[in-house]
Amino acid sequence: MAQRKDYYETLGIARDASADDVRKAYRRLARKYHPDLNPGDKAAEEKFKSVSEANDILGDDKKRKMYDQVGYYSEGGFPGGGNPYAQGGPGMGFGGFDFSDFLNQQQAGSGGGRRRQANHEGFSGGGAGGFRDIFSQFFGQQGRGAPQQSGPEKGSDLEYTLTIDFWQSIKGTQARINISRQDTCTTCNGTGTGSSGPITCPECNGSGNVTQTAGAMRFTLGCPRCGGTGKLQSACPTCKGEGRLPRMDFVETRIPPGVSTGTRMRIAGKGNAGTGGAPAGDLYINIRVDEHPFFEREGDNIEIIVPITVPEAALGAKIEVPTIDGRALLKIPMGTQNGQKFRLREKGVYNARKETRGDQIVQIAVQPPKANDERTRQLLRELAELHQEDPRAEMWTKV
Repeated sequence: MAQRKDYYETLGIARDASADDVRKAYRRLARKYHPDLNPGDKAAEEKFKSVSEANDILGDDKKRKMYDQVGYYSEGGFPGGGNPYAQGGPGMGFGGFDFSDFLNQQQAGSGGGRRRQANHEGFSGGGAGGFRDIFSQFFGQQGRGAPQQSGPEKGSDLEYTLTIDFWQSIKGTQARINISRQDTCTTCNGTGTGSSGPITCPECNGSGNVTQTAGAMRFTLGCPRCGGTGKLQSACPTCKGEGRLPRMDFVETRIPPGVSTGTRMRIAGKGNAGTGGAPAGDLYINIRVDEHPFFEREGDNIEIIVPITVPEAALGAKIEVPTIDGRALLKIPMGTQNGQKFRLREKGVYNARKETRGDQIVQIAVQPPKANDERTRQLLRELAELHQEDPRAEMWTKV
């Protein structure tokens, strides 16, 4: 007896599961059984193939609708099992499947062996594809002519990179950006339909049903293009049935204080418009901040290198240093060394989420005097005579 496949059971979901539930179940199982994560595990490889096949059917609205009408998937037998004569007389049953041609050929008098073999192959799809081939044949024939109708679909998101200068990132700013997006067609208000009224569906010629064949098998389903109504709305002449049109749009937004490179801001509803009245996507703004000549940001802290003279470093001093708030007084202790760092509390960037401010880190750079005149050179020689210690002496003890 042929093994049946229940795609809902394969994905571990209920038959009324939403499309989002199907996607989540597939992703979870695909990650678990992917061959790259299970090298050499044949069982995991087969499970991955089954999960992918189930997602191929249930993840497609039209294929899923057809699968729900047919029932279980059977490699070599009738879909859903059962007797082909059970419904609607000889050769009919199982959701509108017509097996009359197949049964007539089975009952033919001459060439029985070869004919029975041919009929079996025609029914099972060559023993490999089964109803998967039926799905591909059926849906592969769609799309000829005008586009198929589909349900409302949310608009896609957009990404935009905004470059601001250092001070705009510290203080905040008002930005006005120009983006290209799909907007709702004002002629049809996003419906994609025209005002000339419905037209006859060219796929089913107004009957609402389509007949498909696979080898010796015929089956009838509701037309997927018109949804079984036999009618299609005429397309909007402005957007050609899309319900959307591309246009340039200006978006104004407030950039809050404290943003840094890599900050990502979301503006709801400013992405591409949805179809059939579905909501629009979102706009994501990625912030990039230009560098400052001497301020450097590290998290919420501001770092700066400040030069001082040799006398200031040796004797100590009080100096003014720049901060993002203006000037601040910094005390330099006697004997300050080159590269030494000092901290100015709460002189850094304001963090709105933490409601705190960072600090400013001041690194000292001792600048030697320029000996451009004889008087300066003489004073430096006298200083060297007074302090004859070797600053590198400790290094030689460890070489």
